[in-house]
Amino acid sequence: QVQLVESGGGLVQPGGSLRLSCATSGSPFSVYGMAWYRQVPGYQRELVAGVSRTGITKYDDSVRGRFTISGDNAKRTFDLQMTGLKPEDTAIYYCFKDGGREPDSWGQGTQVTVSS
Repeated sequence: QVQLVESGGGLVQPGGSLRLSCATSGSPFSVYGMAWYRQVPGYQRELVAGVSRTGITKYDDSVRGRFTISGDNAKRTFDLQMTGLKPEDTAIYYCFKDGGREPDSWGQGTQVTVSS
């Protein structure tokens, strides 16, 4: 099972930028099946952006054009670049790996707060 560790969260003003990084270990690295989710307390966890196991990239409508996902094979990281941040982007952000025939993996989450 893949181990995932997020980093890069924090407090940022509206309109600002943050880059989240998901460090992976435990299996060969691939962006296929990787995604970023976010969750506000009391609400369901929702998909922000990801790459399906067949290589299709998807962004939630609320972040398309502002957020970008990317992978680095050498570093074994899966990043989420966030620009034009809004207060409604405030949430805990989780890295996810679709395990296919293996169990899925989740990171521990990193808090992103957008506030002036």
